[in-house]
Amino acid sequence: MYTFILALHIIVAIAMIGLILIQHGKGADAGASFGAGSSGTVFGAAGTANFLTRATAVLTAIFFVTSMTLAVQARKQAEDQFRLDTPVSVPQTPRPLTGNTQ
Repeated sequence: MYTFILALHIIVAIAMIGLILIQHGKGADAGASFGAGSSGTVFGAAGTANFLTRATAVLTAIFFVTSMTLAVQARKQAEDQFRLDTPVSVPQTPRPLTGNTQ
């Protein structure tokens, strides 16, 4: 289970990096509105930005949940590692004395 969550965590992190790098900055659309670019990008980019923003938010939530789960799992493993488990001792009966008491 720990390995599956760790693999999912790494995949989500890589996907988040990709999505964040694909997105346009807030200042990118301001230049297009003043005539620096084509006016079609001001209205056409809103649909993709909304999808990318929502996808990033979902991946961020998954990343947060997997981070918390991995932290809890690591704490449990650390507690188990430093726990001293003493075996239950079975009371031993004394050995019978033999005839030699020298």
